[in-house]
Amino acid sequence: MPARYAELHALSNFTFLRGASHPEELVATAAALGYDALAITDECSVSGVVRAHMAAKEAGLSKLVIGSELRLPGGRKLVLLAQDRRGYAALCALITRARRAADKGRYALRRQDFDDGLPGCIALWVPDETFALGTDDHWIRETFRDRLWIAVELLADGRQREQLDCLRATGKRLKLPLVATGDVHMHRRARRVLQDTLTAIREGVTVDAAGFLLYPNGERHLRPREMLERIYPAALLRESVDIAASMAFSLDELRYEYPDEIVPAGETPASYLRRLTEAGMRRRWPGGVPAKVVQLVEHELALIADLRYEPYFLTVYDIVAFARSQGILCQGRGSAANSAVCFCLGITEVDPGRMATLVERFISKERNEPPDIDVDFEHERREEVIQYIYRKYGRERAALAATVITYRPRSALRDVGKALGLSELQVGRLARSMQWWDGRTVDESRILEAGLRPDSPVVKRLLYLVGELVGFPRHLSQHVGGFVISNGPLSELVPVENATMPERTVIQWEKNDLEDLGLLKVDVLGLGMLTAIRRSFELIRRFDGRELTLATVPAEDPLVYDMICDGDTMGVFQIESRAQMAMLPRLKPRCYYDLVIEVAIIRPGPIQGDMVHPYLRRRNGEEAVDYPSDEVKGVLQRTLGVPIFQEQVMQLAIVAAGFSAGEADRLRRAMAAWKRRGGLGPFEERLIEGMRRRGYSEAFARQIFHQIEGFGEYGFPESHSASFALLVYVSCWLKRHTPAAFTAALLNSQPMGFYSASQLVQDLRRHGVEVRPVDVNRSGWDCSLERSPDGAACLRLGLRLVKGLSEEAGRRIESTRPGVGFSRTQELVERTGLDRRELGLLATAGALKPLEGHRHRARWAVAGVEEPTPLLGTFDVREAAPMLTAPGEGQDIVADYRSLGLTLERHPMHLLRDRLDRYGYAPVTTLPDGRNGQPISVAGLVITKQRPGTASGVTFVTLEDEGGHVNLIVWKQVAEEFRAALLNAKLMGVTGELQIEGKVIHVIAKRLVDHTALLGNLDVRSRDFR
Repeated sequence: MPARYAELHALSNFTFLRGASHPEELVATAAALGYDALAITDECSVSGVVRAHMAAKEAGLSKLVIGSELRLPGGRKLVLLAQDRRGYAALCALITRARRAADKGRYALRRQDFDDGLPGCIALWVPDETFALGTDDHWIRETFRDRLWIAVELLADGRQREQLDCLRATGKRLKLPLVATGDVHMHRRARRVLQDTLTAIREGVTVDAAGFLLYPNGERHLRPREMLERIYPAALLRESVDIAASMAFSLDELRYEYPDEIVPAGETPASYLRRLTEAGMRRRWPGGVPAKVVQLVEHELALIADLRYEPYFLTVYDIVAFARSQGILCQGRGSAANSAVCFCLGITEVDPGRMATLVERFISKERNEPPDIDVDFEHERREEVIQYIYRKYGRERAALAATVITYRPRSALRDVGKALGLSELQVGRLARSMQWWDGRTVDESRILEAGLRPDSPVVKRLLYLVGELVGFPRHLSQHVGGFVISNGPLSELVPVENATMPERTVIQWEKNDLEDLGLLKVDVLGLGMLTAIRRSFELIRRFDGRELTLATVPAEDPLVYDMICDGDTMGVFQIESRAQMAMLPRLKPRCYYDLVIEVAIIRPGPIQGDMVHPYLRRRNGEEAVDYPSDEVKGVLQRTLGVPIFQEQVMQLAIVAAGFSAGEADRLRRAMAAWKRRGGLGPFEERLIEGMRRRGYSEAFARQIFHQIEGFGEYGFPESHSASFALLVYVSCWLKRHTPAAFTAALLNSQPMGFYSASQLVQDLRRHGVEVRPVDVNRSGWDCSLERSPDGAACLRLGLRLVKGLSEEAGRRIESTRPGVGFSRTQELVERTGLDRRELGLLATAGALKPLEGHRHRARWAVAGVEEPTPLLGTFDVREAAPMLTAPGEGQDIVADYRSLGLTLERHPMHLLRDRLDRYGYAPVTTLPDGRNGQPISVAGLVITKQRPGTASGVTFVTLEDEGGHVNLIVWKQVAEEFRAALLNAKLMGVTGELQIEGKVIHVIAKRLVDHTALLGNLDVRSRDFR
């Protein structure tokens, strides 16, 4: 029987660009090799330990040790291991001090950082090539005393015997024990080629030139115990096991403590939450609270009290109350956000009476984790909320969760290509040729397109390494808004480090890590549509005095649903994509709950689970709705027998397979993670066997499991859909009844959504709303409303649309403009102090047209302006107007697009129509008169391209001509054949087949042609999405 061993020094790939294996791979391999323990000791980091912790439970690893490798000021290397909870807190605090003392991605340790002695930690000194501690390093011995070992790492470098003899002598002289460790960088030897590549990337050199920067061999992997027994003395192996046995800490010991200052003096969390909830009930139902609501609230409060989650709800309430006090529009979503309690607290505007929220989805006695509440705030004002949280709790107790930025195919191609010695030109061309590549198989034509040979050994090595590297972490970034807030110092729970953005700090764990450990995260998210809605309300109030809120927008307006059913939803929330627009005339939403379904059904989960078409057939009466039992009917009746929401899958597991509520929630978490880490296998057997025992057919059970697998591609919870559906309806109401205000608000909130300013303005004009140009005498910084002669609202474009013009300059024009406006460009200069560059931007944008007549005269006037001096405050010199010809329509259109990104002249396709007619391209306006299946040719500006990961390589393209839009479906084979045109064309011609289904019109593309050359100097760009 081989000797026992515990590996106490192992780096995962969370030691960025050093470690060459995922934490899960290290854990699984250590368990398979029969190690007594494995220590994950990433450099100044614990970012990968939660993944290792969860993997250790699944793999049956006897013990996982938490530690960290650290470089000391003098260059010495220590590995610190946490023996107990106190040691773990000390280690996290040390890492925090080191990280906060340096820029993001670096750390800086000082000797003073060890003054507390790091109680509860042991230290391994990892010797360098001298195998000696200098006199300056004696403080290490004094700090750790009998908690210090010498790490002996024998790695077949030809000096093992010398190294062992030297370290034995050093240990004897310093009275320090020795222990065997492996300096592990990878779980198996085969990763050495990747580890060498990572080293070259880290050092900014090629692999060929890396020389001694690379390790001499591949020994830094988890070696079999039989091999270790031949290399190390038995006593050193035993010592590793003894040290591991003394390690008593597990991440399961971590307990979260909620902040306590959210509760006023004299109140308990329970009494304060009840008081706020009851006050909210009276506010929501001033005429008397319905008995059903009282019963629901009491039930929820009892569950919340049972698990002591009151502080969580109060923490979210406090943040929302601050936002509302500052006039910041916000809306809660998530399972708990749509509870009756949250409705009473004002966290959400969704009345739970309209929903069938599964209580066990947001709170369960069987799991020790907080409920889920995300709060969306106006994206331009979210920072105010973030800084409020920092002020209230301090940086010691509040920080953002991390997001792990991983290698994607193109970033991996670039880094590996450089490391293998490809030139910048080759790497750039190769990366461009790999657009929309999944990182797996590569068509040889793409290699040839980049000017490389597919059979080249370098190219083959490149593609192999890229395949290995995709998914590796590159660095930590900040989560979009997930805050962790604690009662005590956060650094005793998890290390905190600086973010790239000033005034921000992040923890070293991501949201999945927090969920795995059951730690509180409050999501403070930015949502552009909330900004647009609030701005719409302000514009409406200033225009006609109406006061609107999310709650007071008239509900269930038939005219709004008529517009939605027509797919006329450009610019609105959630249902503006090509896929959503195509679905709307088929689903025909006529009420709020239809919108809840619409939001959820066009998601990867329902699409992958084959739920969309069955639902539509049943809704349209083309397929019978049947249920195998009354219990299943109770779950699926509201969605016609098709599970569309995550909550329904959980309910099915409970009623049809006998899961408990806690088991069903574990299924939910597994659904969300199985694509990333696997884990649905045990549920498959349990689910199918449970359904079979209850009399359900094998086919039904398999169908349900297939649909559950679909949710691994991001299924949507009903609770999130409900919150989003409210914003969908409000944005649609604004578009239908106040289109000028809504479009102005969208333009003032850019960038957001699928469509550019040009498409939004053209859509508004197609709806008969007047749009007025940018004008230094009329425009403010923001787009605004003006009254037309008939009293209707029209849109005035704002100075913010002038490319390159700063907000400060735009606001200066607005504030210094006289009541009658500027009379001449010279007066504009004298009043505003604009420089010649800023004036040139205004002239090119046509904003000086009221002063000078046309662009050519405006540029002439700008060239002749004189800046005022202390002696001469004004230069009122009158000159004869120059005899300059006005630019032609084409020149104006080109200048508009270049300076504003849009034009109010005729659409560019008007000017090209004669030439396009020669190719036989039909205008978009003629397509509704065609017949399904007829051959068709169309052309237009490419405004969006989307290739969803769930579409099996299908690309969706939207073209625009002078009459409107047409959506193209480009199958994978066609996309590959005409790839250059698909990727590069700004003006695209398409030959294909017309597809008409009711009001839904598509063209199935069979041939793509790049006509960009016809545009000349006109610069238009599409918005591309995945």
